[in-house]
Amino acid sequence: MRLHAHTHLYEGAARRALAVHCTLGHVGAWRGVASALKDDLSLLAFDLPSHGKSGVWDRTGNLHDVATDMARQIICSGALPTPVDLIGHSFGATIALRIAVESPQLVRSLTMIEPVYFAAALQDNPDLLAQQQQANAALDAAFAGGDEREAARVFNRDWGDGTPWDLLPERMKDHMERLIHYVPGSSAFLHGDSANLLEEGRMARAAMPTLILEGDQSPPMSAQVGHSLIRRLPDVARVVVKGAGHMLPITHPDQVVGPLRALLARS
Repeated sequence: MRLHAHTHLYEGAARRALAVHCTLGHVGAWRGVASALKDDLSLLAFDLPSHGKSGVWDRTGNLHDVATDMARQIICSGALPTPVDLIGHSFGATIALRIAVESPQLVRSLTMIEPVYFAAALQDNPDLLAQQQQANAALDAAFAGGDEREAARVFNRDWGDGTPWDLLPERMKDHMERLIHYVPGSSAFLHGDSANLLEEGRMARAAMPTLILEGDQSPPMSAQVGHSLIRRLPDVARVVVKGAGHMLPITHPDQVVGPLRALLARS
């Protein structure tokens, strides 16, 4: 699969990190964070399968496996010094977590912004399943009925940056509709733990300094996931950004800087 990457490169930045964007994003989603961290890090970002300029996922096999292999390929290619500082947002944060657990020798520090690893919260509190199913009912019904435009609208309402659907440019609506299949496509890992990261004691392998960043305006499951990961990871700090929602790397990049700098100083 064709892989497109872009480096937000700054002179004087002593370290380089790999950044993994969210579903429906692209390499440009990191522009604000990269600029805010220009004295500390240069970010190498890549487009996930079917996103940006990378190749198209054919909707076969396990999507999370495909995307994680792509990220690990970059790390192991020599494009970045290892161990690497690894930063991910939403779906991208779950890829970062998986690499940290499966290949801890490759990761110096781990930053997860709004990780959507629902399986962890559901394992700790099975009663949340009914709430999750209710929250996803409209999106699931639209997708099952073949109305991917409506599914994209619902997804934007719940997990977007707060911009109402009617105010989005048509090209952005088309983009979201084209990629909305990522949501059910990623469920095997995000809900079903297809990589078995939740096996007893397995997350203890990710012993590197870790940061979880959340917005206080995010859907309630974000906090539930954060608490569940804190219980499993050996060296983790959690920071909640006031006034921010799920898309805080884009809407609040300056608030990401302080906690990230503190993490880098520890690693």
